[in-house]
Amino acid sequence: MQSILNSIAAAASGLEGLGSAGSSPSFPFTAGGAANPAPVTAPFSDLLTDAVGQVNQLEDSARTTVSGLIAGNGVDVHSAMIATEKASMGFELALAVRNKAVQAYQSVIGMQF
Repeated sequence: MQSILNSIAAAASGLEGLGSAGSSPSFPFTAGGAANPAPVTAPFSDLLTDAVGQVNQLEDSARTTVSGLIAGNGVDVHSAMIATEKASMGFELALAVRNKAVQAYQSVIGMQF
């Protein structure tokens, strides 16, 4: 699992140079089409890096709670299962995003201009 997270982080760092020099993308509209008063200026690679970090934190939290359950440090089974499921769902989401990004990249590469 760690190798997949590392590959996602590497892909995110590789995306940093794709924008135009010195500028970052902004999205002036929200999903509903209304104008956004404060445009989002975070690069896509930063969003991916943050998401990978959050998945890693969920995995660490699950590992800690399961270790506490096994050691008998007052962690109940429900907390351990919830932490494990959160980590599992976060990983599945990261994997789905990675698969969609690879699919989009392959689609763009296959385009003829």
